[in-house]
Amino acid sequence: MPDMPTHLAYTQRFNAVLAYIEANLEGDLSVKTLGHVANFSAFHFHRQFTAFVGVPVSRYVQLMRLRRAAHRLAAAANYSVLDAALSAGFESPEAFSRAFRRAFGMTPSAFRKAPNWQVWNAVFTIPHFSRTITMQVRIVDFAEVRLAALEHCGAPGLVNESVRRFIQWRMQSGQSPVASSRSFGIPYGNPDTTPPEQFRFAICGEMHEAVEPNEFGVHERVIPAGRCAVVRHTGSPDHIGETIYPVYRDWLPASGEELRDHPLFFHYLSVYPETPQDQWQTDVYVPLQ
Repeated sequence: MPDMPTHLAYTQRFNAVLAYIEANLEGDLSVKTLGHVANFSAFHFHRQFTAFVGVPVSRYVQLMRLRRAAHRLAAAANYSVLDAALSAGFESPEAFSRAFRRAFGMTPSAFRKAPNWQVWNAVFTIPHFSRTITMQVRIVDFAEVRLAALEHCGAPGLVNESVRRFIQWRMQSGQSPVASSRSFGIPYGNPDTTPPEQFRFAICGEMHEAVEPNEFGVHERVIPAGRCAVVRHTGSPDHIGETIYPVYRDWLPASGEELRDHPLFFHYLSVYPETPQDQWQTDVYVPLQ
């Protein structure tokens, strides 16, 4: 077994490769280029990558490009299949559609109309990420926190509109200043399985005083104290399901822990646009008994 310093350095080099891929999905992601990023021999890099991540380089790159395309197709009505094909590195919309259908079991156009995020998360179950999540879960005693909350009701894709409204309240009221108050999100249901019209999500800021009457619909809420499993998600919140699913699928059954009757919640550690979304850090808390 490798000693810890050597193993850590090895992991850091591959993490640098994965970050490079995420940041350069439209660029040159050949084995030669990525091997240079990792400072590994081109003769051995492909086998090392496959052993570390669990899938070959070409498959991983294609999955990451399809992942971005799936999100853009679902989120932007003016983002065409041709746009998705070109940005994903395919020579034609037909080749892109074939790869997309093989991965998701549906065409890009059908996915845009009715995104199936359960299938999407199953496609992106990559062994490396499951192992990493399992190793990084911590159990903490979370202290009660009082919140100012704005509840979003409706399609998950419209949450950002409610976020902007909450930011307006923060700025106009002067309460829960973002520089000194933690920011949270509470999903009341799984956006992958909840009908869009029934989805609820609370956008929250930490408070130490009563919420003053306001026209924004912001009110008080509390996250109660209790034990929680916590894992850190790095990257856009759009991809946070890739962190959540392994906790429930892999870590929880092996942990012997039982879930508490309270929704999971997010603690946002980064501020946009100061931090690009692909570098965001979010702690995911799963309440335990």
